[in-house]
Amino acid sequence: MESAEAGNIKNTIRLLCFAALATGVLAIFLLNLGVGSARIGIPEAARILFGGAAEADKNFIIIQKIRLPRALASLAGGASLAIAGLLLQTYFANPIIEPYILGVTSGSTLFVGLVMLGGVTFGQPRVTPMFLFGGAFLGAMLVMAVILFAAGRVKSIITLLIIGLMAGYACGAANGILSAYAERERLASFAMWNMGSFSGFTWDRIKLMYGVTVPMLGLSFLLAKPLNLLSMGDQYALSMGINVKLTRYGIIVISSVLVAATTAFAGPISFIGLAAPHICRILFRTSNNRLLIPAAVLGGSLLSGFCDFVARNIVSPMELPLGSVTALIGAPLVVFLLVRKDKL
Repeated sequence: MESAEAGNIKNTIRLLCFAALATGVLAIFLLNLGVGSARIGIPEAARILFGGAAEADKNFIIIQKIRLPRALASLAGGASLAIAGLLLQTYFANPIIEPYILGVTSGSTLFVGLVMLGGVTFGQPRVTPMFLFGGAFLGAMLVMAVILFAAGRVKSIITLLIIGLMAGYACGAANGILSAYAERERLASFAMWNMGSFSGFTWDRIKLMYGVTVPMLGLSFLLAKPLNLLSMGDQYALSMGINVKLTRYGIIVISSVLVAATTAFAGPISFIGLAAPHICRILFRTSNNRLLIPAAVLGGSLLSGFCDFVARNIVSPMELPLGSVTALIGAPLVVFLLVRKDKL
């Protein structure tokens, strides 16, 4: 058994890890406000943030209208993708699962493509942020339904992953057909969206995004205990009084909503849902979801915010595709941590 002293040391290390993640999130948030093609600086950005500048000031407009919504979107989007990845990894009992690999993100992309490329509005007079989110959610749920149907009939996780990839390819092919017949303006707009970016967020979209993601993230905290029991097998969870079917439905809905809320407005962003849970498991050396869920919220926010900072500034004033940056940064980081873990 673990001694009391060893347990205290482990708890102290975990508290330090939480403190480091929270500090990192605050630091990258301030960096995203103060650093960019227009030189403002962190002290000036902080002053503007707390109401120390006139509304007509140029820097005030840049912070309030452009950088602050984008910084908030990157934090919420990263946390959402990280939690969606963690929930799906627990659901399928496999650490290499994530929304992008399973094709859930591709399903959201398909329905957004129907709107942006095909002009499908289902009788609505105009496309609203809520309409985009609703379409992305339906697409995510459609692919999730296919995956769950397959999961009940195949035993191999490799086969399930291949089915997810095929679903993603099918959605991509459908978008390719839409692209071939789309108007040039629509195609250009969709191509920019498809590269992934937190740019162009308005306060209306921020309100909708946070109004959707914050309750879902809160519900994911309530799933921590059922997820721990579920990871030990359905029968054990049932014996401990857990409603397994309701818990699994909760995982499906929450993860789909979180993926849809990010994909609808920021485009398909890969790897955060895979990298952030992995990094948190290695840092905290635990599979306890009571620790991993808050850690993944912070870790996903930090990773997403950092990748967005790199995408905006490395070749400023031009901007790199966010999806490419997340893969380039996240993949080596996970490999490094996994190799280092095996050497310990």
